[in-house]
Amino acid sequence: MNVKTSFFVSLFVLCTGVAHAQYQQINDISYKQSTDAYAKERCKLDVYYPTDKQNAPVVVWFHGGGIEGGSKHIDPQLRNSGLVVVAANYRLLPKAHIDDILDDVAAAVAWTYKNIEKYGGSHRKIFLAGHSAGGYLLDMIGLDKHWLSKYGVDADSLAALVPFSGQCITHYNVRREQGIAPLQPTIDKYAPLTYVRPDAPPIVIISGDREMELYGRYEEQAYFWRMLKLVGHKDVTLYEMQGYDHGAMAQPAYYILKQHIKRLTESK
Repeated sequence: MNVKTSFFVSLFVLCTGVAHAQYQQINDISYKQSTDAYAKERCKLDVYYPTDKQNAPVVVWFHGGGIEGGSKHIDPQLRNSGLVVVAANYRLLPKAHIDDILDDVAAAVAWTYKNIEKYGGSHRKIFLAGHSAGGYLLDMIGLDKHWLSKYGVDADSLAALVPFSGQCITHYNVRREQGIAPLQPTIDKYAPLTYVRPDAPPIVIISGDREMELYGRYEEQAYFWRMLKLVGHKDVTLYEMQGYDHGAMAQPAYYILKQHIKRLTESK
């Protein structure tokens, strides 16, 4: 069998296997108990899962939108791939304080730990991923352990953090609420860089093209990567999606996410 024929046979087998898999999606599950009307509206998640699998890897996805917009969604690249996907909304600025928003994100992850086995997922294979503001928020709760510990979850039990173009200094809209301009960088308690540590979960940092990114985002992520390396983190990787701007970089980044899920779960 020549190489070209082998390729098309393999592709047919792959597509046939995907076609036979059964998936289901349940929408708007409340993940947090609250008397606050805005929290009741926003603190909901969707679960997409294969009905014929157990112990599957799980992606908890947080949307972007500058922490002031956006809504939960599941990209087609995460569907039909053997993954359980949890897509969560969270409250937004300026109606909510950044502390409330980070608590929402932590609560969504805690819900996943406690419930995901009902949907065929493994609580030992939970990957946090998200684009832009979502990447920033997952870095914050994955590195600053107190957010998840409130819910009885050890951040170090996460399989990996995979931020797509996440801000690493204090987020520009958090700074705006502090009266600081977007191009005036600060690193305070709302910056992932503040919590760089060697014992954090594996981290896969994915950036757009440095010449096309938002507000020097690539350089922030490169510094984040360098500081993690310097403190002794053993599993941190940085990618630059050349030719892709801040918004477009997410599409090629999904492939990298899935490759690292395979790498980190194949031995578990």
